[in-house]
Amino acid sequence: MSPTAATESTDVRDRILSTGQRIMGGKGFSAVGLNEVLSAAGVPKGSFYHYFASKEAFGDALLDDYFAAYLADMDRTFAQPGKNRAQQLEAYFAAWKDNQSFEDCQGKCLAVKLGAEVADLSHSMRTTLQRGTAGIIERLAHVLEAGAAEGSLAFTGKPDAVAQSLYALWLGASLMVKIVRDTQPFDTAWRTTQQILHPSA
Repeated sequence: MSPTAATESTDVRDRILSTGQRIMGGKGFSAVGLNEVLSAAGVPKGSFYHYFASKEAFGDALLDDYFAAYLADMDRTFAQPGKNRAQQLEAYFAAWKDNQSFEDCQGKCLAVKLGAEVADLSHSMRTTLQRGTAGIIERLAHVLEAGAAEGSLAFTGKPDAVAQSLYALWLGASLMVKIVRDTQPFDTAWRTTQQILHPSA
């Protein structure tokens, strides 16, 4: 395959994934057919199987792509200069609140939208979700440990256990936001986060 053809192939694959992420982030995985995704992406149906072996394989790639971008955003947030770890965490959770909209997440809340649904449908996609969320928790644990070392955070327990609890707290808040159609659960989650971490001023 020529470099030009390879680039075009990658562009088409990325377009299918970004379109799928946007649509499935709003409607869910099972409720969306491949025809809807391909039509919105402007890609012929026959081309789909050139890039993905099945809808499940597409779901795996969708989640892999989502988590790669999500973890890269986390890395940028936690590398912000001029901020201590407590301030970086505050920025991270503020971005979480902004992105996890109950109105239209535009693919930014894919893990929240698909988590419970596909975990029961597909072992492969559940494994992808598990790997992605483990990456999130690992990064949170690293920031907590560094924050405790610098004195901007003070918490009880091991960093990885606290990180897992915080992620579960905010994941639950995201679900509640969708149920009550209001961002108040995020405000409660943030107050609880402050009680757990005791961030310094």
